[in-house]
Amino acid sequence: MQPQKLSENKAITIYDIAKEAGVSASTVSRVLTNSANVRKEKKEKVLALIEKYNFKPNALAKGLADTKTRTIGVLAADIRNPYYASLFVACENAARAVNYTVVLCNSLGEMTKEIELLGKFQEQKVDAIIQFGGRVDDLVSNEEYVELINQVMTTIPVVVTGKLDGTRCHAVRIDSMKAMELLMEHLLKLGHKRIALVGGRKDVLATFEKLQRYKQILKEYMIEYDPQLVSEDSSYDFEGGYRDMNRMLDKGISPTAVIAINDFCAMGIMKSLAEHHLRIPEDISVVSYDNTYMAEMAMPRLTSIDYNYEEYGRKLIDTATAMIEGRKIGQLRMVTPTLVVRDSSGVAPI
Repeated sequence: MQPQKLSENKAITIYDIAKEAGVSASTVSRVLTNSANVRKEKKEKVLALIEKYNFKPNALAKGLADTKTRTIGVLAADIRNPYYASLFVACENAARAVNYTVVLCNSLGEMTKEIELLGKFQEQKVDAIIQFGGRVDDLVSNEEYVELINQVMTTIPVVVTGKLDGTRCHAVRIDSMKAMELLMEHLLKLGHKRIALVGGRKDVLATFEKLQRYKQILKEYMIEYDPQLVSEDSSYDFEGGYRDMNRMLDKGISPTAVIAINDFCAMGIMKSLAEHHLRIPEDISVVSYDNTYMAEMAMPRLTSIDYNYEEYGRKLIDTATAMIEGRKIGQLRMVTPTLVVRDSSGVAPI
């Protein structure tokens, strides 16, 4: 059967179908590509006309509806941190599986860079932005940044791994309090009562939550909270862990176990302990968050909290693509942590 023609010299086009159906050409194109973003009655009308005229679209017609770049911008605080590197790779794999590309930008935690890079993503017309680290980790959201994100979201959906109060960002967050519970319960069962918390800053949401849950659990076990066992506002890197552990030990403060704020920080802690001739875990246990490649490489191997990066990345990409495609999805999705026990944690010394 040959396609019908409107006249002797003119074959029917996507625009003719659109005009007769009372819809736009892009709606016809979405029907042709089997998009879910077309109402049932419109879809049925367009399909009836396609059948009526035996319409065979060309590649250009099919492409009219797809003005998207199929690119997602990822704004990371510092890709040198293996947590961010692991999460980015998980996002990249998840995006590839649904035919999207991710573009990485690194802000180094500086708000001026974050603002500049958000502008670059807008210029590149990415379909969505995922941000992990930086301003989305703040305990108190920065007003200027909130206003900027609200402006960005008029054209581009934004997904964060923390929060931005005053925006309608979707979020995929780790259950930080559950993560602290897992570490504390593990150490308490091993007989530890003098448990130090090293690294991090209290103006960062996840760190603040961990500290609060740490205090609550101590109270539940009727163990007095000792502020000397908790770092003052510090950092999340090797140098911070090394410095804070040295300071604690040099003051004569002697925990039987240390919770590092992340694996990066834990490496600095372990160096400090070695220099003070303390054995892990015989003299002191060390546990951590993030379960990156460092946990396996450490000597001894490090007990650490895992987030199932593959699933974490899938949730971030699925949330971003749902917003791009107009699918309904929860405003907040949580990542459930698990504990991976290795050689760095043991029974408390008598």
